[in-house]
Amino acid sequence: MDKDQERGDQDTRLCALEETVAHLTRLTEDLSEVIARQDRDLSRLTARVERLTLAEAERQADAPGSVALADQRPPHW
Repeated sequence: MDKDQERGDQDTRLCALEETVAHLTRLTEDLSEVIARQDRDLSRLTARVERLTLAEAERQADAPGSVALADQRPPHW
């Protein structure tokens, strides 16, 4: 194998590696955006569930003769 052919093979391999790194970099950035969005959604939904739980507990506390949701036994017991 002569030096020009060896150099061409190295250039081809280097190009393939650079394309792979660029693809993986883009994929990592895309996944990072997805994770950030899911974190925001999870935080928003967690806050909503907390508000709904509090509102339901207050509603039950105001109802005469009812047992608070937190004090009720699960239906499978």
